[in-house]
Parts: sequence; C-alpha cells; structure tokens
Amino acid sequence: MTGRSSESVVAETDWDALREAARDAMRKAYVPYSKFPVGAAAVTDDGRIVSGCNVENASYGITLCAECSLVSDLVMTGGGRLVAFACVDGNGGVLMPCGRCRQLLYEHSDEAMVLDTVSGFKTIDEVIPDAFGPRQLEQYRASQS
Repeated sequence: MTGRSSESVVAETDWDALREAARDAMRKAYVPYSKFPVGAAAVTDDGRIVSGCNVENASYGITLCAECSLVSDLVMTGGGRLVAFACVDGNGGVLMPCGRCRQLLYEHSDEAMVLDTVSGFKTIDEVIPDAFGPRQLEQYRASQS
C-alpha cells in the first residue's frame, strides 16, 4: 500500500476486518482500574495487521495505551509504516486516539495514513496538523546537503 494516496488507502482497506481486529485486541485489555478496555489495529505498508490493547498499572502514569501496544507489535514483527488505523472502545465503537497517541502514530505512519475516526475517515495530517516527526527531520537533513 505504500506510496498510495489516502483515497486509495480508504478504498483498498477492509475496514470491517480492521475494526474486528481492534475488537479482538480490546477483548485482551488489562483494565482493572478504569474498566475501559481499548483495542487498536492497523494495516502496515506491507499488508500485515498489527494490533494492541491498553494495559493498566496501579501507578496510573505508566499505563500503556492500546496504540503503544500496537506500535510495539509493529516494531517486533518487522517494522514498516502504518497506512490504515482503527481504534475501538469496550462496546466496539470507534474511538479517537488522544493527542499523545496521535503523535506516537505519526512517528510510524505512512504519509497517506488514514484513521477511522468518530467523524469519518481522516488522514494522519488532519488529526495532528503541523506535526513534527521523522519526515521533518529527513527534510532538514536533506536541506543541509
């Protein structure tokens, strides 16, 4: 899917299957404190599906979000870039990642990455405008040559 437009990502992604992968991950969440399970799933640029769930901790500040778990799965299974993303709550409904998690997703996103959001499909650049990440560092390095 790499090098495609966001429109082609939307058209080529099996969003129902991606949401179901997120629901499967959500069912594995460890949430004894909030009782708010979250699951996330994404398609990579080589077609794999990676997923994650939230894992809480009694020291709330070190709780892992589902997106953190998903990125760990991405890195552990070969890396790559995320091209399509879905996140669900404990009822299986679409859930928007928080700002911190949007930054985390941006770090590992393809330029045309699309997210399934509560207000429809949106690109990563739409949900975290003017972001700073690897692309900006690459542009800077290129300008120094």
